[in-house]
Amino acid sequence: MKTALVTGGAQGIGKGIVTRLRQEGWRVAALDLDDQALAELGADDDAILTLQADVGDEDQIVTCFDKLRQWLDGQGLDLLVCNAGIADPFCGPIENLSLRDWQRWQDSHVTGAFLCARSAVPLLRMVGGSIVMMSSSRALQSEPQTEAYSAAKGALTALTRALSVSLGPDIRANCILPGWIETGPWQKQENRTHPEHSQTDKAQHPVGRVGTPDDIAGLVSWLASDQAGFITGQSFVVDGGIGVKMIYAE
Repeated sequence: MKTALVTGGAQGIGKGIVTRLRQEGWRVAALDLDDQALAELGADDDAILTLQADVGDEDQIVTCFDKLRQWLDGQGLDLLVCNAGIADPFCGPIENLSLRDWQRWQDSHVTGAFLCARSAVPLLRMVGGSIVMMSSSRALQSEPQTEAYSAAKGALTALTRALSVSLGPDIRANCILPGWIETGPWQKQENRTHPEHSQTDKAQHPVGRVGTPDDIAGLVSWLASDQAGFITGQSFVVDGGIGVKMIYAE
């Protein structure tokens, strides 16, 4: 049975990935900061290991990987998905952005991915596993006052390319850049919502709808499969085509 570690795995896109992998028969370790969401995710499923930690904290990640190795019981890790990070892209005017807040965005996305990749590499190498980094289309397109988030997501795409060269041929590394993904139904119970998107929301996407976590999870599953064995160091934009649509002000 294949095994995966998904960071930020208890809600949103991460929860969609965990759910998809479980449906395909994987054993999955889900690492998340929210212990309530983890409890909901892991209830009544012995094939899910829940790990509560801040991915940007080195000591906490070391402890989580000790637990992960015990759970793997001498087996390797087939897949690492670095999905954790502050979801809010808006940091306010850069002239008012504190270094502390800037660092929070970087730690939750980039430092967390580094710490997890560093610890996961020996386990991935055992079985020829792969890494998937979760960047964002905001690494390529921007709205005002999103510098901290955009910089962090851009760093993840660069980190992916570097890892693919350093770790090949034993380990492949690829990156996904989601666009507008509706995660409301994939939150923990108390925060769960079911937004209705307007026709304008849908029409601005050439595919005619807003994305769902399963759109991302399907690509993660494929990138981890033997079918993607010749693919590494690549970045995949999954945005329903909105990024290639020319928009004129009216």
